[in-house]
Amino acid sequence: MTKALLDDRRVPWFVAGLTILLFAVANLPWQLDDYDQAKQAFTSFQMIKEGRWFYQQTPHEHVATKPPLVGWISAAFFAITGSWETAWRLPSFLAAIAIAMLLFRAATSAYGTIAGLIAFGAFGLNLLSPRLATLVRTDMPLALAIFLIGLLIWQKIRAGTEWRLRDQINIFALLTVAMLIKGPIVYAFLLPGIALFEWRYGRARPLGAPRYSAWSGPPRDGFAVANWWPWIASLAVFLLWVFGGILFTAGFFDQVVMREFVARFGETIHRPQPLYFYLPHLLHKFAPWSVLMIGVAILNLASRRWRIRAAFREMSPETFWLLCWSLGGLIAMSLIPSKRVDRIFPILPPLCLLLAAQIARCNSCSHGSVSRHSNGDDFDWTGHRPVATERKATHVLRWSVIAVMVAIFFTGGYTLFKIVSGYRDYIIEWNAGNLDALVASTEKAPALLGELRDAALSSLNSGKKEQGRDYVLITH
Repeated sequence: MTKALLDDRRVPWFVAGLTILLFAVANLPWQLDDYDQAKQAFTSFQMIKEGRWFYQQTPHEHVATKPPLVGWISAAFFAITGSWETAWRLPSFLAAIAIAMLLFRAATSAYGTIAGLIAFGAFGLNLLSPRLATLVRTDMPLALAIFLIGLLIWQKIRAGTEWRLRDQINIFALLTVAMLIKGPIVYAFLLPGIALFEWRYGRARPLGAPRYSAWSGPPRDGFAVANWWPWIASLAVFLLWVFGGILFTAGFFDQVVMREFVARFGETIHRPQPLYFYLPHLLHKFAPWSVLMIGVAILNLASRRWRIRAAFREMSPETFWLLCWSLGGLIAMSLIPSKRVDRIFPILPPLCLLLAAQIARCNSCSHGSVSRHSNGDDFDWTGHRPVATERKATHVLRWSVIAVMVAIFFTGGYTLFKIVSGYRDYIIEWNAGNLDALVASTEKAPALLGELRDAALSSLNSGKKEQGRDYVLITH
């Protein structure tokens, strides 16, 4: 019954439709209600209005701290759509859909349709993805760039093919994109996992054994200097932007280099958090999928009588890479004193793919061939009793169905609550006297005046006019 439900072709379409809907509406009403969103929105606004294409300011006239790529993309969308609200949020929205589609395609091709559905649902139906999908921030585009790099490594390991010049060029291009979105933080999400994978698979192997490499070069060369060029060249592009800012923008060195980057590793300017900060937040924000991952892992270890080394020996290289990728990024980000929940988001896509691999592994074990042990007992190809593996697969499929249903109601209900409270609190803030004035378009002003207590149109013009749309000032 559970397998038939997960195999139903209508279920992926339903999950996909719900996911895209949640991505689109989760942040309604669309407001720049925190300083980070306002800073990011202001960069593309200055690009169009003042021609500041490389170095911008914040609304408080400080130096903008992030590289300009996402601002360039928003400026391009504004030129197409003529709407700032759309232009600011489309980069994150399209990046979120791209990650979800790539996850579904990769998991389905490698592990089957059920695993693909689980990977897609795990990415779309949690408390982080819908929130970031239309937030005016750089987190989702950065996650897409990092995911494409990790996915390319996964595909190379899975195919067992050596790295070619074309692959290195692709890595360079994606690393450059990530650098121009948020700087060298991309290293923290990839290099620790690559080093751990190479430590296991980069050592000498028996003659004739396959060689796997997560590094951007042939396995026989290891970490040869020639294979560092995609990482060094992309960093050089970022440093070119940094040096230009130091030379031509007043305050860039103090506000961007020292305060925004160097101070992240100290405990004086940015508020430090404990080492374990991300783990409980990840368990909560990624629920119920985090619970499912832990449950499946415990079930697998219990079936092996808790022989952890045997579990690692049986783990395929591509699955081990997903584990290294996820844990490496988590550990590296945990070591940085300055922390915020959204910053750990790029490890969610590999966790989704790792969950798909877990589901597929349990499902395939129940269909393994049977052999006879010397004592007369029957075992499947993994060394486990067929009855036990069949029971394990049934449990995992049942848990997967429960996780999908819980995620639909939990994520959908939470999103609906946030939307309703967002609209309600917006009116409450005004009626409580916490807002002195509002700037609104002439189309929205009549409706707002009917909902806001003691509100009136000011005789002063707001001074704003965009693409033929007039704005008015509403005061008490």
